[in-house]
Amino acid sequence: MRTRTSLLVSLASFFVVCLSAHQQAVAQSTIMNTPSTEVVEARKVYLEMDFLTNYAWQREGSFQNYIPRAVVGVGRNVEVGVNVSITHISDGESQPIEVQPNVKWQFYDNEGAGTAAAVGCILYAPVTHRAGTDTLGQCYSVASKKLPGRFGPKFTGGPYVLIGAGEDQKTKVGATIGYEQPLTSKISFIVDWSSGDNRFGYISPALYFVTSKNSGLSAGYNIANHGRGKNSLCAYYGIQF
Repeated sequence: MRTRTSLLVSLASFFVVCLSAHQQAVAQSTIMNTPSTEVVEARKVYLEMDFLTNYAWQREGSFQNYIPRAVVGVGRNVEVGVNVSITHISDGESQPIEVQPNVKWQFYDNEGAGTAAAVGCILYAPVTHRAGTDTLGQCYSVASKKLPGRFGPKFTGGPYVLIGAGEDQKTKVGATIGYEQPLTSKISFIVDWSSGDNRFGYISPALYFVTSKNSGLSAGYNIANHGRGKNSLCAYYGIQF
């Protein structure tokens, strides 16, 4: 109980620091969990640490998921990156560590019209406990439109397809949509959703806080399309160099 209280106090303190910042947000490769049309600039590096938990510390089956991410802009509106997913479950069941290499190409960008489009792929490959665990890929295409005005919202959407997915991933083709609404110069409401009954089928509302001109924090809740036990609190912190 003391550990949980200390964690909540630390998170609250972090939010106070975030709210005191007043800078421009760094470009994001994802909205929350779905891809955005933005890419990391050439010769820039974006680092992110993601944390997800079903907050059931005192209940059997609780989990914590840690996902460090690194993305590099390689030029010509292309970024490449890799994620590493590490999951801890309270009952001690071993979970595979998963490596997720990815690439995205922003093939269209009209800043004056507030429109952009991108395509990309990401591979999900277990590197431990591989027996019985599928390696699969996801490829997608997304387009976005930002409405004019200082607090104009931004809409993103497009299709995705799973490649090499097993029977447990019931939906192989689906759609993603996202909505970003600035509330102040340093706080935005964001939400994205992926359709389907698979590992990507979530709606994720969150708040995004600008913490400096090169960093930001997202905090929200992942709600599964199917199965309440998959829901989780999440916090993502990213910084660009």
